[in-house]
Amino acid sequence: MWQTVIAVLGTLAGSLVTALLQRRASRLQAEIARQDKAAADRLTAVTAFASVLADHRRAMWVREHLRLNGAPGQQIADARAASHVTRSALTAPHLAVSLFLPTLQCPALVAVEATYALRNASHLDQLTARRTEALSAMDAFTGAARTALSV
Repeated sequence: MWQTVIAVLGTLAGSLVTALLQRRASRLQAEIARQDKAAADRLTAVTAFASVLADHRRAMWVREHLRLNGAPGQQIADARAASHVTRSALTAPHLAVSLFLPTLQCPALVAVEATYALRNASHLDQLTARRTEALSAMDAFTGAARTALSV
């Protein structure tokens, strides 16, 4: 009789331990999946921001280069419209970087402001200098992103 009770209790204890281990493994898998998704979201935010900022920097360069070289009004208007599209496209990726990677908020803002500074350059040398500053700010952002993503 006691042997039967011990066998049943052993079986129940084994089942309980197995259930607890399976539950822990499920939680661990869910946590790993959450961390992987968060890492993928951060990487997507950084790459989308970098890509759209590069598009906007180029659009601003073209727009201001045309203006400074006295291009026809329609070309300038088309370039201005294109730069408005790229600036608008920058909003969501910039916000995503700020939300997913708060440590990159400042370098991202510096890179954005340096790109916006291309506007209204007074001469081609100033436009080129501002473009160089925007590229340097983007390099600084990329370095900060590399550090933030490697953590």
